[in-house]
Amino acid sequence: MKFKVTNWAEYDAGLRRRGSLTLWVTDEAIAGWQAAPRPTAGGQSCYSDLAIETGLMLRLAFHLPLRQTEGLMASVFELMGVSLATPDHSTLTRQAMTMTSISKGCRLPDGPVHLLIDSTGLKVYGAGEWLQEKHGVRARRTWRKLHLAVDADTGMVMASTLTENDRGDSSQVAPLLNQVDAEIGSVTADGAYDGAPTYDTVAARAGDIPVIIPPHVTAVLSSTADHHPSQRDQHITLMAAKGRLA
Repeated sequence: MKFKVTNWAEYDAGLRRRGSLTLWVTDEAIAGWQAAPRPTAGGQSCYSDLAIETGLMLRLAFHLPLRQTEGLMASVFELMGVSLATPDHSTLTRQAMTMTSISKGCRLPDGPVHLLIDSTGLKVYGAGEWLQEKHGVRARRTWRKLHLAVDADTGMVMASTLTENDRGDSSQVAPLLNQVDAEIGSVTADGAYDGAPTYDTVAARAGDIPVIIPPHVTAVLSSTADHHPSQRDQHITLMAAKGRLA
């Protein structure tokens, strides 16, 4: 299944804008850079939540460790001629843990969670890579499969399993669901998880909830589709009527 880009000029311009660097510091940001005086007893914070969020935003945008983030902020302020102090890396970590805007993002929302299940490969580095680098000897590649169940709303990893590379994706649906303590509202996965065993596993763990898995192109209806169609049968029928992409 292919998708043709019809607005190539806008798409190409958007890719170029991803590498542009535009930073400005407003007067309001400068005025609110320092933390407000603390009315109660205890240590006084030097930097406001705005300063900590600015550092974390730069770290996320440029994929930097904390110390490099501190250096980037200091260099940007120096180039801009802005007299602002830069939070050190330990302050960024310590104060970020107490910020309401960040701590709330790590909590599950009220109500059921909507799980996204998928797997990825992890290469195992060991003596084989050393022999290949040192002596040019071709070694057998070894890798493992990491299976993840992620909450669709928050992006939080709810469950994980690590298996050998010969284990099928659908075999890890039950171990993943058993690790989720919250109520499950739906399960979404790709075509690698298609099949009646996955639907039966989800139904046994979470009951009659939506299971969103695209069936294979060669999928056929079950024997009970006429009088008692399953969710998979409904997916196959709907795709036959509206097309796979729709």
